Amino acid sequence: MATLSDTTPDDYWFCLKHHTVEPRKGCKNSDRLGPFATREEAAGALEKVEARNEAWDAENEKDAGWSDEQLED
Repeated sequence: MATLSDTTPDDYWFCLKHHTVEPRKGCKNSDRLGPFATREEAAGALEKVEARNEAWDAENEKDAGWSDEQLED
């Protein structure tokens, strides 16, 4: 995970609280996704998360037949 010392002043974050793109100085990091190199990449953060989650879910279902349905009572 990147820390502020690992980032540049030109990096951007997506704020989960306000659903906006923010510069380095913004909401606390626990409320943000990033950093991203461009404003456009930060704006697409939720879509990227959704795509990764779907890919991981598909991979998990292949592994030993596991699925979310097994967790439901």
